Amino acid sequence: MPDTEQAPPLPMTWRPRRAMILAYGFATVMVVGSLVLALVLPAPFKLPDRIGLVAFGCLVGFILHLLGRLRVEADDRGITVVNAVRVHRYEWPEVLGVTMPEGEPWPKLDLADGSSVGAMGIQGAEKARSRKAVAELRALIHTYGEAPDRG
Repeated sequence: MPDTEQAPPLPMTWRPRRAMILAYGFATVMVVGSLVLALVLPAPFKLPDRIGLVAFGCLVGFILHLLGRLRVEADDRGITVVNAVRVHRYEWPEVLGVTMPEGEPWPKLDLADGSSVGAMGIQGAEKARSRKAVAELRALIHTYGEAPDRG
């Protein structure tokens, strides 16, 4: 994508399509499967066994939910990065740029304090979508994050 990419209108949200479908699909299978299995277990299995089985299915479903909620949101105040475990919020001036070298699983936001944070909501496995998302995010950072040019 060229650097002349137009900044998309705000608010904007980027989500990984495949990861979300797989995570919530498998979460549904685990929760429903554990419920069905708990109901059809033979007599030697008691109530605590059944409850444990359902609890395990729900735990796995929750972990898969953490992977399914990945996203990057941009609004007029800044960027919110929702990763599997943590949520990061940055104001526009805090974000200097976004990079995604070929073969990386997700882009990294370069921050004003010298650190960087992965943006798992844009998945490198979705080649065309990730390139477009990074270009749009880069355009937004250029538009909202940098001081205006003074002639």
